[in-house]
Amino acid sequence: MPDKRVLVVRPDELTSGDHKMWREIRTESGAPANPFLDPVFTTAVGQVRPGARVAVLQEDGSQVGFFPYERGPFGQGRAIGLGVSDSQGAVLRPGIRLDARRLLRACALSSWEFDNLEAGQSLFAPHAVEELASPVVDLDGGFARYTTRLRENSASFLGQTLAKERKLARQVGEVRFVYDARDPEALRALMRWKSAQYRRTGRRDRFAQEWITRLVGLLGDSGEPECRGVLSVLYAAGRPVAAHFGLRSRTVLSWWFPAYDRAYGKFSPGRVLQLRMLEAAAADGIRMVDLGSGPARYKESLKTRDLRVYEGAVIRPGPGGTAYRLAREPARAARRFVRNRPRLAEAAARTLAELGRLRDR
Repeated sequence: MPDKRVLVVRPDELTSGDHKMWREIRTESGAPANPFLDPVFTTAVGQVRPGARVAVLQEDGSQVGFFPYERGPFGQGRAIGLGVSDSQGAVLRPGIRLDARRLLRACALSSWEFDNLEAGQSLFAPHAVEELASPVVDLDGGFARYTTRLRENSASFLGQTLAKERKLARQVGEVRFVYDARDPEALRALMRWKSAQYRRTGRRDRFAQEWITRLVGLLGDSGEPECRGVLSVLYAAGRPVAAHFGLRSRTVLSWWFPAYDRAYGKFSPGRVLQLRMLEAAAADGIRMVDLGSGPARYKESLKTRDLRVYEGAVIRPGPGGTAYRLAREPARAARRFVRNRPRLAEAAARTLAELGRLRDR
C-alpha cells in the first residue's frame, strides 16, 4: 500500500519547486492552462484572504497533487477565490484516486463549495448539483480564420461592430486600442464603470469588497507568464471609453471584468473592444479565450463552443456540514429554480435592475 500524506500549508509557504511541480501536473492532466488554476492565483488570493490554504498531497514521499481552498467558520470551505474564480478544483496527477470527504477531513473542512468546477474533476464531480455552460473562443487557427467563422455564424455582428468603430472615430475622435495597457487611471475608470453596472443591475458590487480590489492590483503587477493580469483599453480622442481586466497564461485568456463608459454606449465600445482584444490575443499566442459561465448575448455571438463547469458542494456528516446545508442550500436551490426557467429568470433580472435604479436615486 502506498504511503499517502496530506500536508496543509499557507499559499506563501509554497516553494518555487512546488510551483514547478504544480504546473507539471497540470500539463500532464491535459487540461487547458487556465490561469485561475495556477499557483500564482492561489498565492495572490492568500495575500488578501487569511483563510487561504493549500493541501499538498504526497504519495511515497512524492508530490502527486495540490488542493487550494479557503477555510471559514466551523470549517466551512470554499474554492480559492470563490466569487471571482472562473475555474476551480484540485490539481492531481493522472491516476491518483482519492475520496473527497476524506480529503476534506485531512484539511479540517466540514464542507467545500464550488461554482465553477472545471470539467474532468472526477474527485468532486459526483457532488455537483448543476452543470453550466462556459462559452469559449478558439483561436488556434488565428484571428482571420476565427472572423471567417464569425461571419458564417453571426453575419451581422462583425459588420455592425466595425461600422460602430468607424462611427466612433468620425464623431468622437481617433480610436486607439492597447492590448496590454499600463494605465492606472483607465483601471480606476473600469472599476467605476463596473461598480455602476453592478448597482444598475441590482447585483452585488464586487469592487466594493476590498479583497477583490487588492487581488486585481496584485495580479495586475504580476510578471508571471502563467498567470498575470492584462488590462486592455479602447481609447477615443485620447480618453478610455471601454476596458477589460482579465487573467492570462501563455495560451489561455480568461474574460474577467469588462465595462464601458455609458456616455459612449451608442457606439457599442464594449463590442469594439472585444473584437480588438481577440485579434491582439491571437497575435500574442493565446489559443483560447474563456468567456466564463453565465448568460450574455455577446458571448453567444462570439463563442465557438462551450466548456462545461459545475456548481455544488462536498459536505461531510456532522454539525459543520449541517450548518452549511441550512445556510447555503436553500439559496442555491432557489437560484437553480429561477435559472432553469427562462421567463422567471428574465422577470428576476428586471426586478434586480429596478431595485438598482431605485438605489441610485
